[in-house]
Order: sequence, then structure tokens, then C-alpha cells
Amino acid sequence: MNRRILGALMVVCSIVAFSCQPKSEYQKLVDKELSRNIRLDSLFLGISFDMPKKEFFAHCWELNNQRVLVNGAGELSIKYDPSDYFKHPTNMSFYPKYVNDRIVTMPVEFQYKNWALWNEEASVEVLIEDVQKVFLEWYGGNDFTEIVNKDETLRVWVKVDGNRQIRLYKKNVSTVRVEISDLTELNRLKEQAA
Repeated sequence: MNRRILGALMVVCSIVAFSCQPKSEYQKLVDKELSRNIRLDSLFLGISFDMPKKEFFAHCWELNNQRVLVNGAGELSIKYDPSDYFKHPTNMSFYPKYVNDRIVTMPVEFQYKNWALWNEEASVEVLIEDVQKVFLEWYGGNDFTEIVNKDETLRVWVKVDGNRQIRLYKKNVSTVRVEISDLTELNRLKEQAA
């Protein structure tokens, strides 16, 4: 009988100890922002979270007719020229990810048009700083927080405002990848999957 009580007590103590683990600064920021119950759905060019797929295509078709957007190649098949906001002429490619035919995440890639391995002024490190500056101009709110893994092989910059999370990182020697996500919707999907 004492062994059962001792065993149960050890399990309870383990659960309590595990649940008391300190949260990362990132998780504290996410919790704080989500607790504000503020929805920020605007992405760019009149596109927003929760936009139905059909409406997204119609909107992009209209922007294409106005010569604001053009067809790109590959995974992110819509191209936009945001050069007016950047230090150097820049390409921006994007294409949303949907859940139930509504936008939940918007992957975006940026690359300087004058990038070359020997052109330090157009390096991916300069582009990362430039993208952060542009996104702060476009969205305001909190600053980017740098997150580095334990062995320092991966660096990600994260900005969270309300439900909108922006993550950016170096994809390769010339490209910065950005993922803009609706944290409320992603958390709901995780809960459904659990």
C-alpha cells in the first residue's frame, strides 16, 4: 500500500515539476500577445488571413491586370517588386498555405536582384536586416527577436503582434524566407490534432 502511495506521489511530483519548467522568452511573448485577443489579419497588397482561396485568386488576377503582380516560378508562384522599400532592387515571391480554403500562413521569399557572391552590399545578411526594417515599417508593433538553436547553426528572427507571427531566416546564400502565420488558427489546428 505504501509503495502505491509513494508511486502516485512521485508521478504527481514529476507532473508538477515538469509543468513548472520555465518558459522561453519566445513562448512568453506568444502567450502575452495571444492573451491580448487582438486580431491582426492584414498581410500585404490587400491580402489577409482567412481570405478564401477563390477571393485570393480574383484579387491577384486584378493586381496582375494592373501589372502589380506577375507569375513566378516554383513553389512561390506570384512575384511582386517591392524595390521602393529596399536598399537595392528586390524580388518578392509568395503563395499562401490554406486550411479549409482560407489563408492561414503566407510564405514569402526575398532576394536582391543585384545579388552576387562577391557583392557584399547585396549579401543575405544585409537583406535580413533590410527585410526586418521593411516589415517594421509595414506592420509596426513589436521588434524582431533573434532565436538561436543550442549549437548556433540556425538563426530565426521572430516578431509577434496579437495573432500575427512573422518568422524570417536565411534560406540560402541569396534568399531570405519569411513565414507570416495566424497563431490563433495554428493553435486551434494543433488542439484538434491532439
